[in-house]
Amino acid sequence: MVTHRTIWDGIDSLARRHGLSVSALAKMAGLDATAFNVSKRVSKDGRERWPSTESIAKILEATGETLDSFENGSGSFSQHAGFAEPPPAVIPLLGLAQAGTGGFFDSAGFPAGRNWDEVELPVSTERGIYALEIHGDSMEPVYREGDRVVVSPTEQVRRGDRVVVRTHDGEVMAKILHRQSAKQLELHSANPNYPPRVFELKDIDWIARIIWASQ
Repeated sequence: MVTHRTIWDGIDSLARRHGLSVSALAKMAGLDATAFNVSKRVSKDGRERWPSTESIAKILEATGETLDSFENGSGSFSQHAGFAEPPPAVIPLLGLAQAGTGGFFDSAGFPAGRNWDEVELPVSTERGIYALEIHGDSMEPVYREGDRVVVSPTEQVRRGDRVVVRTHDGEVMAKILHRQSAKQLELHSANPNYPPRVFELKDIDWIARIIWASQ
């Protein structure tokens, strides 16, 4: 069964196998650098966007891979066929404060570079997720100082989701997505002592959904 998720997982996995970000993969294939960004995978009205067959053909040609290796490389296709590969035991871990510095993420919000720590999780994991350690009290009592949240850059975010957001200025924060329009993003804290924050979408580097927390 081919789904929107498995196609994008295949592209993400192809990039990782060749040591590339999705932006670098797109440029290598002669495509726009933002062609595979997470923000391009769902339209502003919530509709799923699919990569074109031409785009997939170009990245396969650029990397020298075949359609079979593309389908099998992410693990998602084989899982639907009943041959699920075991999930990894550890995922990358970074402090929330460190996440604001350069070099730890690619343009799509995926882990990149070195100096990541690792954390073992007692839950099934998917490719591309990572953990961040909470600093500060803006999300109390939901998350406290030292709690670790597991973040997925590929999950679609909706109103009410707990998310991690990074601005182009390098600020990284864990918040609740209250509202997203075509131009603005409104974020709330769980702690009522912190006022809502409103950002222009053009000022947002990436937004990723929190899918699990270790408390």
